[in-house]
Amino acid sequence: MLPAIGELPVAAVDTGAVMKILEPLWRDKTETASRVRGRIESILDYAKARGWRDGENPARWRGHLDHLLPKRGKVQRVEHHDALPWRECGGFVQRVRQHDAMSARCLEFLILTTSRSGEARGARWSEIDLDDAVWTVPGERMKAGREHRVPLSDAALDVLRTMAALGSEPGELVFPGMKNGRPLSDVALAKAVVAAGGNGATVHGFRSTFRDWCAESTNHPRELAEAALAHTLKDKVEAAYQRGDLLEKRRRLMADWAAFCAKPAVAGEVVPLRVAV
Repeated sequence: MLPAIGELPVAAVDTGAVMKILEPLWRDKTETASRVRGRIESILDYAKARGWRDGENPARWRGHLDHLLPKRGKVQRVEHHDALPWRECGGFVQRVRQHDAMSARCLEFLILTTSRSGEARGARWSEIDLDDAVWTVPGERMKAGREHRVPLSDAALDVLRTMAALGSEPGELVFPGMKNGRPLSDVALAKAVVAAGGNGATVHGFRSTFRDWCAESTNHPRELAEAALAHTLKDKVEAAYQRGDLLEKRRRLMADWAAFCAKPAVAGEVVPLRVAV
């Protein structure tokens, strides 16, 4: 950034200067470039508020740079996550249960609740109602920014009771890491997958494993599976009619998923790894 605008007075930073920074990064390092653009925009907004520059912000996206740079979706490579074939998930969970590590318990909980890594690792006791068997993830910890209620199966409750027996305060992390007050790392969960013989599967890929199981092995409606994964409905009409979170219906779905995860894999069946988005 320094060669392009480092020596310029803040009032002299224009669209050309911003483009000199962004264009070399935009196609190969789109996420980094997007964050840099946002940071420049914030700095220039601050400078304008302080009276150090005038006019429109040359780093703004909507109505300006969106006409000069291709949309992120057209240049950013989609990151795929290898998913364990759903038929093998039961055997995998049994192997996870053989390990006593904190990361193994967190991974088991993640699989049983179909949650994302950050949601499971950041779970706090204050979010969990053991009596009603519900885990309420606050919106600030969800990808979509909305509160998400997760019905807890008996197997998921067993994991939580195991963790509770270790002793912790209501507001503390359910799965604490090595550093005081810090959750387990994503790397720790990835290592737990390897330790249990995950055959190259990723932590995030278990959400796809669950989705495949729903579609190929159950009669549960698609909208239940999508609600369990906290996916936002793309169909605006469908979303308008489905205002509830289908919690009670999802209880049966998660109980069935837990029961499936308690079964070993089909002996002798080899299924190639699939790629999940």
